Amino acid sequence: MNVIKPEDYVFDRRHIWHPYTSMSNPLPCYAVIAANGVKLYLDNDQYLIDGMSSWWAAIHGYNHPILNDAMCKQLKKMSHVMFGGITHLPAITLCRKLINITAKSLQTVFLADSGSVAVEVALKMALQYWQAKGEKRQYILALRHSYHGDTFAAMSVCDPQNSMHHLYPGYLKENLFATAPTLSRFKEGNAQENWDEQDISDFTTIITCYSNEIAAVIIEPIVQGAGGMRFYHPDYLKRVRKLCNQYQIILIADEIATGFGRSGKLFACEHAAIEPDILCLGKALTGGYMTLAATLTTRQIAETISLGEASCFMHGPTFMANPVACAVANANLDLLTQNHWQQQVQNIETHLWQALSPLKEQQIVADVRVLGAIGVVEMKEMINVAEVQRKFVAQGVWIRPFGKLIYLMPPYIIQPTQLQQLTDAIIAILKFIQDRTYSAYPIE
Repeated sequence: MNVIKPEDYVFDRRHIWHPYTSMSNPLPCYAVIAANGVKLYLDNDQYLIDGMSSWWAAIHGYNHPILNDAMCKQLKKMSHVMFGGITHLPAITLCRKLINITAKSLQTVFLADSGSVAVEVALKMALQYWQAKGEKRQYILALRHSYHGDTFAAMSVCDPQNSMHHLYPGYLKENLFATAPTLSRFKEGNAQENWDEQDISDFTTIITCYSNEIAAVIIEPIVQGAGGMRFYHPDYLKRVRKLCNQYQIILIADEIATGFGRSGKLFACEHAAIEPDILCLGKALTGGYMTLAATLTTRQIAETISLGEASCFMHGPTFMANPVACAVANANLDLLTQNHWQQQVQNIETHLWQALSPLKEQQIVADVRVLGAIGVVEMKEMINVAEVQRKFVAQGVWIRPFGKLIYLMPPYIIQPTQLQQLTDAIIAILKFIQDRTYSAYPIE
């Protein structure tokens, strides 16, 4: 067994920079020594039910025998080989599968390292496409409350005021941002709400005014993830696609968070029955086992780029198409079908809605939203993450709030009793918050 000693904790706290955490006053860290199914085992003989799927990626849970086997078999052949001038069966098989399950128009695949890099690749594709056509288009049109990653080009299409990237004024390229849809919600229970045409008015104005200067529109289909876990109406996505067609502008769909069933469709674009010109995938692509991403585009875009000044697409990550990552991704996609993900996600959605929707009535709650295997409780005030997370751990669950949001994105394989434990924990934490003065939380 892995034993983490007191001095290891001290070293971690002093020297290791965890994501979105201060080095002066870091958030608490909990040592995980093993994981299996939907359980994370701590070093104190406690286990936690995972409600996060390791940032939305581990859709089949942990230590899955099929995924383990795929990785072990590939390791015995080769762990890595450069993709420049070399190909291999795991990558060929994966790209064939991705082309078969995504939109028919998407016929070429670029394999990258991470979701953020997939977005970088998509933006570079769009810019190089217009350069090859002899046009200098300098803007990308995105939405307020959008989040597309932490690398520089990806940061430039995240909301400059309402995201963590507002800290970099002057360093990021300035792009265009349309008001995010708020008037037309996606679902209440399972009833479709009415579409309000005013939701698309700001987007329409911007794309009309700058149509000759916009290289691409980038959008998170249906679900705006880390920018606020906001769901919007499919008709908005339909209008965006129509306007991109009208002005012949590339549409990039960032499905890094929503891809592979999380929203209730295999890809969130399917809710609106639209096809993007470029599609970004990541997170659940390998079932949470390894970092891998893919950017798919049309043959027309790929050939236009290839006939341009550079005669190729100018990008090439060192670990592009890593064979082990591709092998586990192939097993993951097979497993997704074998586990009947549609029913798994539907069962999760039904439970989340029944358990969480009554919380709307609480005075401290601003909103409750459920879609597919996503459940969100939005508070009226900011959450004290350290204290609330400690309370969750004491209840045997792993739920990681941020901002004003307490949300769940559990692995698809979660059992009803385990899911009940997660939602019960949220109900209990809301009672705890309501029973005390919110601003008086101590941080221990």
